[in-house]
Amino acid sequence: MEQKVPEKRQRISTLGQIGLQQFAPYLMNRIMGRYNATLRDDFRKQGLTIPQVRTLAVLSVTDGVTVNDLSVYTVIEQSTLSRTLDTLEGQGLVRREQGVTDSRIRHVFLTDDGRAEFTRAWPAMHDAFEAMFDDVDDAEYAALIATLLKMLKNIRKHDI
Repeated sequence: MEQKVPEKRQRISTLGQIGLQQFAPYLMNRIMGRYNATLRDDFRKQGLTIPQVRTLAVLSVTDGVTVNDLSVYTVIEQSTLSRTLDTLEGQGLVRREQGVTDSRIRHVFLTDDGRAEFTRAWPAMHDAFEAMFDDVDDAEYAALIATLLKMLKNIRKHDI
């Protein structure tokens, strides 16, 4: 017996037909742009940038990752991340250590001062997160997360 391969659903083919308000990448960019703009002023008062806080946030959850993995987790290009890490290391907020088995690999760790700095940044992030999901119930939120994870799986180039 022949197995049928399921056909991929064809979506509308032009942006004009879809419309900006129905084009998910556009909406995701608008949402993240607004989220980052909301936080930028709060972080600036702490002397931090969005890439710096994003780095501290990832390390607060996944400490000791390689620079390459940190670039993926933070969605920061390697060159920008390198400058960000130089600044954070200079401020004593992170430290980089050489890999045990491969000296070319660097692992990044949050220092106690870095953890304290992120703890100061977190309330603004949490408030912006809560505002973004005002009037979104738990089921809608769970469905959104499930959809986003499925989308990420569809497009990702890394195992993380």
